[in-house]
Amino acid sequence: MECRMDGRNALITGSSRGLGRAMALNFAASGANVVICGRRENLLNETLKEVEAVSDTKAFAFVGDVSTAAGVAELLDNAENALGHIDILINNAGASLRKPFCEISDEEWVKDFEVKVYAAIRTCRHVLPGMMERKWGRIINVLNIGAKAPPGGGAPTAVSRATGMALTKVLSKEGAPHNVLVNAMLVGRIESDQWLNRWKATDQKQSYDDYLKNMAKDLKLPIGRLGRAEEFANMACFLCSDAGSYINGVAINVDGGTSPAV
Repeated sequence: MECRMDGRNALITGSSRGLGRAMALNFAASGANVVICGRRENLLNETLKEVEAVSDTKAFAFVGDVSTAAGVAELLDNAENALGHIDILINNAGASLRKPFCEISDEEWVKDFEVKVYAAIRTCRHVLPGMMERKWGRIINVLNIGAKAPPGGGAPTAVSRATGMALTKVLSKEGAPHNVLVNAMLVGRIESDQWLNRWKATDQKQSYDDYLKNMAKDLKLPIGRLGRAEEFANMACFLCSDAGSYINGVAINVDGGTSPAV
């Protein structure tokens, strides 16, 4: 089965590295025009060069911060000026924050919801009317497995991600009659710069590969290893192509079987 996106226009937030970068590369290789965005211009430019290298489709990079209404508006203006309209929206921005509940300040709650919940609300509210009018659209909200099974000490991220799952379900019902499909992908343990940086902060007596293997063992990951960003991107590509045309309103765990909730 080939998952193609020829001629589709995709906007991926939080795409200068990690999962967003992997999706941008996969989408471009599958024929989509891509807009990537992030807050660090140097990383963004590096990823843009990589995206341009895998395909002759259009690719653009914009520095932006989706944690504010003004930042979202500016990004959407830039993306639509570059591509004309958005067919595919991936809400991927946001880092993980976990603390004991009583230690989380109001400011931390607000910051977490701004970048993870309000950013998705604002981007979806902007692109949905056009998608509905054109009778084609795909939206993926990137969450984590704590959205289904929130752990103690998992706030505020687990709470904001659970909100994102509810938003996904609401939008999937409203978009379905117009062939606008809205799904969520829930991240488990995926190889990323986060783990590389943590390894670099150790004494490095073990190799990075051994560090990841031991982490998987300590976490008791069912498959016995961390996932790869490319594996996550493969599922996103399927959902955003016509191959996934009857999948709507679901939250798919991409976690190697880690989550206790299906």
